[in-house]
Amino acid sequence: MVENEEAVISEEEAAQYDRQIRLWGLEAQKRLRGSRVLLVGMKGLGAEVAKNLILAGVKALTLLDHQQTTPDDARSQFLIPTGSLGRNRAEASLERAQNLNPMVEVKVDTENIKDKPQEFLTQYDAVCLTCCPRDVMVRTDHFCRTHNIKFFAGDIFGYHGYMFADLGEHEFVEEKQKVVKVGTGDEDGPKTKKVKIDPNETTMIKKTVNFCHLKEALEVDWSNEKDASLKRTPSDYFLLQVLLKFRTVKARDPCPDSYADDSELLLQLRNDVLDSLGVKSDLLTDEFISSCFSELAPVCAVVGGVLSQEIVKALSQRDPPHNNFFFFDGLKSVGIVDCIVSQ
Repeated sequence: MVENEEAVISEEEAAQYDRQIRLWGLEAQKRLRGSRVLLVGMKGLGAEVAKNLILAGVKALTLLDHQQTTPDDARSQFLIPTGSLGRNRAEASLERAQNLNPMVEVKVDTENIKDKPQEFLTQYDAVCLTCCPRDVMVRTDHFCRTHNIKFFAGDIFGYHGYMFADLGEHEFVEEKQKVVKVGTGDEDGPKTKKVKIDPNETTMIKKTVNFCHLKEALEVDWSNEKDASLKRTPSDYFLLQVLLKFRTVKARDPCPDSYADDSELLLQLRNDVLDSLGVKSDLLTDEFISSCFSELAPVCAVVGGVLSQEIVKALSQRDPPHNNFFFFDGLKSVGIVDCIVSQ
């Protein structure tokens, strides 16, 4: 984590971020203005996160992506202009991203995150990975935890999306309405008082929450869990495990151009992965296949909004964070926050 100097908000910045300062306070905005963020993966989800962080007013944002734009990017990546086919995704996104807020320093890195030395991450206060293999996410999370860097990950698979956060031991403040005790009158006794909430006064409460590593969250042993516990766990957690395994095996995500072959492999991986987790394969019915291809712009918008919101909350140390997963099912239009950790 970078040791930041005290950020100073200029008059121009105070005017630019006036609504945010009114919402979460000057000190929170100062912390945000002193923060540097690394965003890996500039597909549809990455574009949503980049847009929101730039508009929120972080100090600096680095867009890292080693891949070139494809026709699929036109479906959900709004930062890439038309006619950019074959250009590096991050470079193609830079101009529109920077134009969103000239006060934020937006940079581009075209290297593969797998080839970067881990010490590269120490210049950032938060790291957000999208489109990355499981082993890269686990390794990066472990390094971030040991260096007090906020870690986030997220992805979109068709109608489904998720985000994960590991903030280590995270301190934050929460605004609560002030509670006062008032007298109730002689009929209840001279010392009797009742609690009353004053809607015009608030107080800031300091709190601490602990997060687990991504590796722990993905390696929960479900074989001893009761059926009731499994039913409470979002099925998208198990779908995520299957899709991350697919990405490891094929070095890509399920593609509409190879729908038949990819569908067959997904069914096979579903059986293998759920068996290794100690749960029955029918926990994910065969119908899951038809809804996990490509990135859909509306799903990117929802998950990207939540993911960037959590990054802002973590950096500003304001309001309780989502601990530790958020899953979104676009077919049901349902989002679920769940804390999944190995006992």
